[in-house]
Formats: sequence, C-alpha cells, structure tokens
Amino acid sequence: MTDSKTDESRAERAARVAAAAGMTATDGAGDADAPRSADVMAATDVLTAAQRVALARKPGRPGVAEFVHALFGDFFEQRGDRSQTDDPSIMGGIARFHGRPVTVIGNRKGSTIEERIACNFGMASPEGYRKAQRIMRAAEKFGRPIITFVDTSGAYPGLEAEAHGQGEAIARSIELMSSLTVPVVSVITGEGGSGGALALAVGNRVLMLENAVYSVLSPEGFASILWKDASRADEACEVMKLTADDLLELGVVDGIVPEPAGGADENPAALYQVLDTAITHELAELEKMSRSALLEDRYRKFRAMGANAVKRGRV
Repeated sequence: MTDSKTDESRAERAARVAAAAGMTATDGAGDADAPRSADVMAATDVLTAAQRVALARKPGRPGVAEFVHALFGDFFEQRGDRSQTDDPSIMGGIARFHGRPVTVIGNRKGSTIEERIACNFGMASPEGYRKAQRIMRAAEKFGRPIITFVDTSGAYPGLEAEAHGQGEAIARSIELMSSLTVPVVSVITGEGGSGGALALAVGNRVLMLENAVYSVLSPEGFASILWKDASRADEACEVMKLTADDLLELGVVDGIVPEPAGGADENPAALYQVLDTAITHELAELEKMSRSALLEDRYRKFRAMGANAVKRGRV
C-alpha cells in the first residue's frame, strides 16, 4: 500500500507538470474552473473517453521523430537488433537533452502512408523490442538516463512475429527495464496498447499527454471479448478507465501533460515547451538518487499501482 509520503509526491509532481503549462492542478487533474494559459487551454476538459481515444489516434499527432527533433540535439539513431534485422517501428539512439547525454527510444508510426506501411503502423516486431533492449543496455553501461515515447496500438500479432518470439521479447524488455539502475522517464504520447506499450514504459516516472490513452487492449477488442459486439467500443472506453485522469487516480501514471485545444497537433510548439519542462523536472529529481535508490523507486512504484483506488472503493 502507498503511504502518505508517496501520495504527496505524486500530487506534487502532477501539480508541477500542470504549472509548467500555466494551469492549476489537484492530484494532477486540471480544475475545469481554474484559469489556464490561452496556448494550452483545452476544451478537452469535457471530452468523453471515446473522444480522447479518437484524438490519441489522430494521424497528424506528433510522433517520436517529431519529439526527438524538437526536444533533443545531436541525435544519433542506432539500428538493428544484432541478431536478425532492423525494425523501423521502434526508433532509438543517443542524443543530448539540455547538454546532457541521454538515450531516447520510442514507437514510430510514420507520417506518410509509405512510412506507416514501412513502420507497420507502429506495431513492433520482436526484432524491434530486442533493438530497444540493446540500446537500453548501452545506456545502463554508460550511465545515461533513458527517455521513452510510447505510441502503439500494440505489438504486431502476426504469425511471423509469434514465430520469432514476440511474447518472449516483450517479457525480456519489461524484465530489463525493471532492473535498470539509471533514471527512466516514459511518456505516453498517443495510444498505449497492451504489453507492446508496457515494454517501453517501465519507468521511474510515467507521464501521459492529456489526450493519450493507456490500456490492456483496444476498446474494440474489449467490446468484442466482453460483449461480443465491437460496436460498443465507445461504451468500453468508459468502462476501461484508459484516460490520463483515470490512470493518474489509479497510480499508473505520475503526471498529465496538458495539450493545446483540439489536440497535440493543433499547436505542437506549445506542447513541446510544456513537455520539455516536465521531463527536465523529472530528470532533475531522479538524478539526485543513487543507482540502488532508482531501482527501489521503480519497484515500489509498480507494486503500489492501484492501491489508492482500492482504498477509495474505485476498483
């Protein structure tokens, strides 16, 4: 169970992220009546879960390539898993963030139809996850913080992927991230689908864009399995508790990054500024910890997920 100190830290982190955008927050969720910066004031406060899913899937939404270009310098992409091939649906490499060397990894969906096909619409193969593991091991060896950007509907479920060990690759990635002794900040930027998302999201701090979603499977899949009716996907969105506000309350994420009105693609520059501030704050906090403390911090974070919601009778 989480103690009051843990709860206070989560609330403080969420408030700090909100303050970076010129808004107020209580337990990380913006007060609908509070004044907010014109650049980031979102009519999204009144959106339904289904509408947020639609925004998370919006084709023009910034992806990992855009985040890397806007937030980092001297990016050097690393390719290949050193065993089979390179999977372009996961992008990773070394960069500088405000002068400090970091490792950056993220799901890549692509922006044009040709890129989307080449990147398999962001659904990674086992080779992609093994590439990410290789890059993370190098970051661990040289003591570089890791920043991940998660945006995938899920890992690729094809026959070839399963034959190449998709489940094992995801499990190894989760295992590796759980054992890292460097700071890890993960950002859910669009869709966070199933184990394919979790494989890049075992972070000391997990931030979530305001209109991103994070769930065990898609609403359509949930409705098909539970009710045998995929047309009830909108209803499933509400039941699944997949929005940023829901997941902050459950302790799955640590802070919500506000988006411009209409979604992240409406004013990417404003979003980049807020996200830059949020990541800077989180890294500054984590870099004060020893390697053993970082490992323990991440362990306790994931063990405590949902504890507050259980106490409040939410689950």
